[in-house]
Amino acid sequence: MKIAFIVGTFPALSVSFIINQIKGLIDGGHEVDIYALDGPPEDTSKVHPIVEEYHLLERTYYPPTRPENVLLRRLKTVGLLLTNLPKNPWVLLPLLNREQFGKEARQQILFYRSMPFLRRESYDIIHCQFGLFGIIGLALRQIGLIEGKLITGFRGYDISRYLKKRGDRVYDELFQKGDFFIANCEFFRQRAIKLGCDPEKIVVLGSGIDCSKFAFTPRHFPEDGKVKIATTGRLVEKKGIEYGIRAIASLQDTYPHLEYNIIGDGPLRKNFEKLIAELNVGHIVKLVGWKQQEELIEILDNSHILIAPSVTAADGNQDAPVNTLKEAMAMGLPVIGTLHGGIPELIEDGISGFLVPEKDSEAIADKVRHLIEHPEIWSDIGASGRKKVEQTYDMYQLNQQLLDIYHQQLSNIPTYPKEVNNPATSVNSLSIS
Repeated sequence: MKIAFIVGTFPALSVSFIINQIKGLIDGGHEVDIYALDGPPEDTSKVHPIVEEYHLLERTYYPPTRPENVLLRRLKTVGLLLTNLPKNPWVLLPLLNREQFGKEARQQILFYRSMPFLRRESYDIIHCQFGLFGIIGLALRQIGLIEGKLITGFRGYDISRYLKKRGDRVYDELFQKGDFFIANCEFFRQRAIKLGCDPEKIVVLGSGIDCSKFAFTPRHFPEDGKVKIATTGRLVEKKGIEYGIRAIASLQDTYPHLEYNIIGDGPLRKNFEKLIAELNVGHIVKLVGWKQQEELIEILDNSHILIAPSVTAADGNQDAPVNTLKEAMAMGLPVIGTLHGGIPELIEDGISGFLVPEKDSEAIADKVRHLIEHPEIWSDIGASGRKKVEQTYDMYQLNQQLLDIYHQQLSNIPTYPKEVNNPATSVNSLSIS
């Protein structure tokens, strides 16, 4: 098969789920092109090892940079138009149609994002990662810049924050004209159905991890008494990291030998640095920045507990079962998550980890305290977590299910959700920003 992936920023460390899918498809002998419509990440010093091993940058196409300055943008738009108009005059001009594409045409967003597609490639499958790229993929297909079965995946902000920004009708045309849809958890599948997606055209397919890369180690209380706790994720409101910091700060007098490592970076870094200073926990809480997968594994391997304190952000953004939680569970760490988004589909409270309410630092602290006082339960919780991840989120099984979905769409065979509450058995007007 020939497959196009339409994505945002690539190859960011935060899109390992996309990289894993691409790896599986290439290993299966399929041809994959990647269209990264938001360009490369600002920091390219750390990339997923698969990107280099599989030479994924050679398969990646980027749009030209769009100037912020209005005058420069207009001048560049005219230059691109004059250069490319002879190739596709009947395709390029509609992209600037204000009536059809509204604000996006005025700002030439879609025009710039269309540039990599002037190759006029035909694909078996056009896989749009995130709903807003499904909208773009549909527009590009309708004006003839790309051909293929259009499959759109809903993964998080596109089915939460984006709705608050653009309204509940933003996907109406996509639901009507798109060929098929995938949600990465049942929570988001149900939301898509509520918005108008045909239940028979959307299945759950979780984000997988390569369990073989995350060796399981039963956790035991450290001989030196220094309990190491970790959180990993972008430093944004949705990750709830503030509540993890406050929880650990409340425990420092009782357990002075704690160590809390926060792995990741983002716009709230300075806020967290200030909070850490205000709470006087700089000797305990460390913001260690982004780490490559090998570095992340090393930190988790030397940790005893992982906290994932996700919250619903003020802009409506929500999480699915996040891969960092799966990785920690695969390695045997007892985990603490929140009753948020799709996370309860991953953590069975009291069995494979603990669940607490959102924005409740006291509840997080209580669970950390419980784990410290009862280290005899660590290994059982860790074993249950590993089993859950192996059964439900194994990358190789999920990649095969993705291929099954592709083949069914190409064969025009209906794909119906099966046991959609368990992702392991599930095969289960334009607004662009």
